[in-house]
Amino acid sequence: MAKFYFYYAAMNAGKTTLLLQSAYNYKERGMHTLLFTPAIDTRHAKGEISSRIGLTEKAYSFEKNFDFYTYIKEVHAREPVACVFIDEAQFLIRQQVDALSEVVDRQHIPVLTYGLRSDFQGELFEGSARLLTLADVLVELKTICFCGHKACMNMRLDAKGNPVREGEQIEIGGNERYIAVCRQHFKCSVNLSNSQKEKFY
Repeated sequence: MAKFYFYYAAMNAGKTTLLLQSAYNYKERGMHTLLFTPAIDTRHAKGEISSRIGLTEKAYSFEKNFDFYTYIKEVHAREPVACVFIDEAQFLIRQQVDALSEVVDRQHIPVLTYGLRSDFQGELFEGSARLLTLADVLVELKTICFCGHKACMNMRLDAKGNPVREGEQIEIGGNERYIAVCRQHFKCSVNLSNSQKEKFY
């Protein structure tokens, strides 16, 4: 029976690497898969999923109005699709998550999504919130804060490396813009003064 998966974590936990490895396993066995990446993520070439360790794979670049259900149904009719993979799934909108659940339930194709749970203010992304509600299987991928504890939050930094507390929810960036931190250090950066933060760090 096909299932709906959401693999979530803070930044730099290896989500994309796991996606590419899983997709390769299908490909190695001669199975047809579909890979998707949001067009809003411009860190890499359009239509490409790329991991920090150098793995890359071609993917379909989707916009907010993209109809997953219809597209996958049409492709599946031409060549059976064994699995669907979604990178940076936090950028899905609610209706797209609903459509992907229909792919699982009506087309009987497993869908594996990978993304962040929350933003730099500690708030859920729209896509992540819906995935946490609808996914059959929730898997937290682990990474660590600079202090050694589990990192579960994403901290946005300015050009000088200081925490940023306000701004648009979506601002594309990599290691130069975000770091994964534990809950304690995330709260410290939000609630404490600079002098208090220096003592805490």
